[in-house]
Amino acid sequence: MTTGEQRVLMLIDDEPAQCRLIAALAAREGWRTIIAGDPDTAIAMLGTRDGMRLSAIILDQWVPGDDACQLIEELKRRRPALPILMLTTSSSPLLAVEAMRAGATDYLIKPIAPDSLLEALRSATEEQAPQDELQPLTEKISAKLDFDAMVGTAPGFRTALAQAAKAARGHSHVLIEGESGTGKEMLMRAMHAASPRAKSPLRIINLAGVPANSIESALFGHEPGAFAGAFDRQIGAMQQCDGGTLVLDEVDRLNSEVQAKLREVLDSGIVRPLGATHGFRVDVRLLSASNFCLEELAKGKTFDAGLLAHLSQTKITLPPLRERAGDIPALTRHFLGRIGEQPGLRHLSIADSALSLLKAYDWPGNVRQLQAVLFRAAVFCDQETLTAESFPQLRELLGELIDEPGENHDGAGVLLYTEDGNLRPLEEIEADVIRLAIGHYRGRMTEVARRLGIGRSTLYRKLADLGIDNAA
Repeated sequence: MTTGEQRVLMLIDDEPAQCRLIAALAAREGWRTIIAGDPDTAIAMLGTRDGMRLSAIILDQWVPGDDACQLIEELKRRRPALPILMLTTSSSPLLAVEAMRAGATDYLIKPIAPDSLLEALRSATEEQAPQDELQPLTEKISAKLDFDAMVGTAPGFRTALAQAAKAARGHSHVLIEGESGTGKEMLMRAMHAASPRAKSPLRIINLAGVPANSIESALFGHEPGAFAGAFDRQIGAMQQCDGGTLVLDEVDRLNSEVQAKLREVLDSGIVRPLGATHGFRVDVRLLSASNFCLEELAKGKTFDAGLLAHLSQTKITLPPLRERAGDIPALTRHFLGRIGEQPGLRHLSIADSALSLLKAYDWPGNVRQLQAVLFRAAVFCDQETLTAESFPQLRELLGELIDEPGENHDGAGVLLYTEDGNLRPLEEIEADVIRLAIGHYRGRMTEVARRLGIGRSTLYRKLADLGIDNAA
């Protein structure tokens, strides 16, 4: 990538070490970073040549202190379309909620994980990515580490969970395949928590966030002098996880040399650090994940078939959300329950009109994207219920959906909510139920009364009280 093609990132930060780290990480994907040490400098730099070419801004919460949200509002006022990512040391979403209401696109928790930073930059600036409402969030509500937190009843999903629960009790290596956002990492964490190694070391490496020339050292370690810049001994993840579990996310990112070395380690059980004359025997369980079918990659000679045989002693495939649309209502209520427990947010219900929109979308970002969309909607919701109006971009993408009675509403054709998202009066709902029953049983009032669990005299009294014609 030439200098002319470089994207420009503004970093508002006053910590030199952190500035160097972020600039180096961003440079991996072609970003050039300009640094502003305070809010006034940042505002002034917007008018410079580099400032006019900005593609994103990263703001450290501590630079403006209590005025972080005020600075975000000012930046968004001057550059409405510019993505703003905020760095915070707090794992509580309260600050994130306030920052997003001020206009922040995403937030990152320090210390910064390289893969999280790069993922956030990709997501915020990807040309074809949906903006704001449909954009995945980098930092999400932490998930419970057990199988009960994996919500869904779709057959393919339940099969995958059953396989994972059975495999968790053993010691074999496991490969989980599925599209990005389907819950692979969450499932691997749940498997470790349910395994005999639950109290042993766990290390998670997202290989997409590790420089290609550093992966071998990260996995196997190195001795001083093993390569230029190797001044100290480094213990690799394989050795650190002896007796425990090593999670390799996006394992398809391994280059051919590292694939071959990892296969040799799994063949022999001995790991040899770079530059070492001796090796160490290790007992490590590998849980690997890939967004792609490794069997197809092996057929194309881009993935080591011998390594695949080791990794896939148990193979699990997680289906995409579009293949389990029936799980969306349960997932939605589960996420809203978790979101409502977060500081700065409250418990919300969801109207049938909103559920219809969620079920109609194909969710390219899968469960992770659904959770992010609900989180954003909850942040900006001023009512007690999310409605179709809470998801304006979905409405724009999908158009006005008119639900067919009996298909999308949980009330089987009876509307439970008003257009503003509030519950309808019980008297109105009861009248609709009676009308529905009269129509369904074709005016046979004895059958209507029996099915509603009331006597005929009670039914006729209700008809009179509610003003319902029994020919309705």
